[in-house]
Formats: sequence, C-alpha cells, structure tokens
Amino acid sequence: MYKKLALTVIAFSLGFSAIPAAFAADAAPAAEAPSNYVKPDIRHEAYGVLKVVVPVTTDDKGVQGMKMRNIANGLKAIDEWKGKFEVTVVLYAKGLTLLKNPDEKVQKQIDMLESKGVHFEVCNNSLVEQGLDFHSLYHVTDADIVPSGFAEVVYLQAKKDFVVDPMN
Repeated sequence: MYKKLALTVIAFSLGFSAIPAAFAADAAPAAEAPSNYVKPDIRHEAYGVLKVVVPVTTDDKGVQGMKMRNIANGLKAIDEWKGKFEVTVVLYAKGLTLLKNPDEKVQKQIDMLESKGVHFEVCNNSLVEQGLDFHSLYHVTDADIVPSGFAEVVYLQAKKDFVVDPMN
C-alpha cells in the first residue's frame, strides 16, 4: 500500500518531464497559494515514512532545478501531512554537473535539502569517465561516493523498498 501511495505522491509532484531552461534558476519551492485556493484534503492515513531515490543523469539545469524543487515541495507536503521522506539523490552521467560549481542559489537549495536529511550520492564511474576529482564537487565527501550510480539506484529500489523517480 505504501508503494502505491509513494508512487502517487511522486507522480503528482513530477507532473512535468521537462521545463524550459528559463526556469532553471527557479529552484525554490512554490510561492504561497492564492487566498481563494482550496487546500488539498487527503482521505487516507498519515503518510508515514516514504523512501524515494531521485536519479539525476542530465546536465539540463531546468530538469535539475525541477527535481530539487519537487524534493523541497515534497518535504513540505509530507511534513504537513504527518509523514517523513527519506530522500537519496543519486547523481551519475551528466548529473554530476549539479554539484560542479553550482551558483549561490543552487548552493542554498542543496544546503536546505541536506539540512532536511536529503542525501546526495555520486557515481565513481562517472567521476572517472569525466576526469573529475570528487573534492571539486559541492559538499561531496568520500562517504558520498558509490561505485555505480545506476547500480545504486537499482540496489535502493530492490533492497530498501525505495521508489525510483524515472524523470530525467
């Protein structure tokens, strides 16, 4: 039941597969709803603990911003509806660019997500293929390196009952 609920939450929060690059810098959570807005009324038990892995494999700043915004919005909603997210962001392929020289706005978004328990993992294969030293990536330590980003996503889904975000 929790898998189905988690899939519904993720699918709802990821309504777009891509957004224009003009919105890439807009990685902040959505603004307050207008006064005539009707607040959602969920009709099921509290969310409880939902685990999600968010793979980032693209260097498209719009998609990266959307993913960070979706995580932030999900964290806000899950807290409001008596639940907890355990979020792991796995960066591989071109996704490593999210942590390569992020601007101040993206750094603040990453910092905020990390302060709420979001964990970022980085693919060692991608580091080697791209000739990157993990020390050059924002907030990455040796504990954040996984052998293969793709394998890590599969592992988390299979062994930890995580839901995988397929949007890239």
